[in-house]
Amino acid sequence: MTDTAPDTDTSTSSASAPSDIPAQPGSPPPSQPAPHGPPSVLERLGSAAFARLNRRREWHTLPTALGMLNLRFLRDDLRRENLHDTYCAGGERPRRAPASLPPFRSYDGSAYDPHDQDMGRVGTRLDRNAPLHLAFPDSDAELMSPSPREVSRHLLARRSFMPAPTLNLLAAAWIQFENHGWANHGDNEKAEPFTVPLAEDDDWAGECPMRINRTRPDPVAHTTPHAPPTYENTLTHWWDGSQIYGSSEERCRSLRTGELGHLILQDGRLPADPRPGVSCLDATGMNSDYWAGLSLLHTLFAKEHNAICDYLHSHYRTWDDERLFHTARLVNTALMAKIHTVEWTPGILDTPVLHHAMNANWYGVLPRWVRKKYGRIGQGEMLSGILGSPTDHHAAPFSMTEEFVSAYRLHPLIPDELTLRDHRSGRRGETIGFNAMQGATTRTAIDAHGMSDLFYSFGTANPGALVLHNHPDALRNLTRLSGEHTDLGTVDILRDRERGIPRYNAYRKMLRKRPVTSFEELTGDHPTDTPLLEELYEGRLDRVDTLVGNLVEPRPAGFGFSDSLFRIFILMASRRLKSDRFFTTDYRPEIYTPEGLEWIDRNGMIRVLLRHHPELTPALDGVTNAFAPWRNL
Repeated sequence: MTDTAPDTDTSTSSASAPSDIPAQPGSPPPSQPAPHGPPSVLERLGSAAFARLNRRREWHTLPTALGMLNLRFLRDDLRRENLHDTYCAGGERPRRAPASLPPFRSYDGSAYDPHDQDMGRVGTRLDRNAPLHLAFPDSDAELMSPSPREVSRHLLARRSFMPAPTLNLLAAAWIQFENHGWANHGDNEKAEPFTVPLAEDDDWAGECPMRINRTRPDPVAHTTPHAPPTYENTLTHWWDGSQIYGSSEERCRSLRTGELGHLILQDGRLPADPRPGVSCLDATGMNSDYWAGLSLLHTLFAKEHNAICDYLHSHYRTWDDERLFHTARLVNTALMAKIHTVEWTPGILDTPVLHHAMNANWYGVLPRWVRKKYGRIGQGEMLSGILGSPTDHHAAPFSMTEEFVSAYRLHPLIPDELTLRDHRSGRRGETIGFNAMQGATTRTAIDAHGMSDLFYSFGTANPGALVLHNHPDALRNLTRLSGEHTDLGTVDILRDRERGIPRYNAYRKMLRKRPVTSFEELTGDHPTDTPLLEELYEGRLDRVDTLVGNLVEPRPAGFGFSDSLFRIFILMASRRLKSDRFFTTDYRPEIYTPEGLEWIDRNGMIRVLLRHHPELTPALDGVTNAFAPWRNL
């Protein structure tokens, strides 16, 4: 498949395309987000009824329809009670309305909300899902109890590779690719690093004691006493593809050709980053912690952006570079959001309830032909989905949250090595270690092995399972591009403690789950871990780290991660759509063009792959989800 147009049965020629798609938002104008009032009587009754039912039966044990309804009420509870604005107590950031609402995504994430110019802008704070009184970190001494390095050594370290057999390695690369467009704390503070003591039998190859730089403090000082520490997001908070496009106009323009809206590609590759010290990485919007998996996806969706530009240009010949670029960005970003919602998420949470629920998030519960023929039915989310519904920020202004960042500590997905396979014959080739395709070796690996073989190798390899004893050795003994030597298992534990993520039982309680009452209950089907956890945490359930609890917690059938972690996902996954006017009030043809909306509707991950890599057709024949294992040729 080499065409650039979506596979439609009602294609529109440039001669018949509408010529009056406005340069500014057309009529009707975007509606104002309504203040989020108290829950209705029906919402209160439903919430109370399911809370009572869930004492005996969890949502995932219910029949599909009842389980979906349970999730709906649970999500509404989370929206009311687990969105906390870190600015609200002190009022350090004044709210000011934008002069106008641009018809395209801004470079820095500003002017999305009609009442708040800076909501979601780069450089604003990460907020919280935990109530602020639970967001205080321990003292430095308590941060080391138990030692995060000992947790890494005894609970996280990979004993042998445990695969996630229903997924392929693209699923691991995808979530990092998406996460790099949502949140980043910036460069760590080098002054006064944490000192992590090492046990006598520790074989750590780096300096002793281990030193880990602290998270860069919030540059906006608190004006309210007794407020927990806060941190700045150095990316835009929105689901806007900033990992590809950057979070500033300067960065974005450096990635563009200046013609026909295109991003720069050279012989089918992203060019090398011209900035000092990072020429081994691709020039793209966000290339921290870069490796071959990210390079594949960044390049693929840069190609997709250019294909969308060409398709739009064939319909709107008078459009200039700026307008083609911004419209293509809207379409490309929405396509990535759709892939994440209806393909990646049901892939890693493989249950009938989640398949229906994630499709309902995007399309609604009505058959898709109903919306295609009649448009939206009503203003709510249930019947016709979030897209095109009214914008709603619920209990707090929109932002990413520290708990959401913590939820994406999914390092067990990464294997320590990859067996290369020929995309034509399926023949196995050499096996390369993770360090041979990350950091300084990223572009070298792409050059040496080629994108077609790498895509096929990723498509047929499994990621690691999200369980204890499965953190990759390569990441627990990692040399970064800066030369820093680190153990990411230790860092994962320490970052949660430093940033005030509640420990596991408090985390469960804040998400309306009953706290576990014993180590035996926590470890469930893994009783051999019970004495190990009990000894390491000195018998104190209240000290178990959230990351550890989420990795060992018994989980619903088909789930790639815990139900506790999932509750952060169901809250924030829909929030990223519901708060964004480009997915709600401005998801309309006047903004996207009819052709742009059709492109989003008709395409998915497999079609994107085949558009730019038609040589992968045999490998994807019969595959229904690009993040599931591909055909063995």
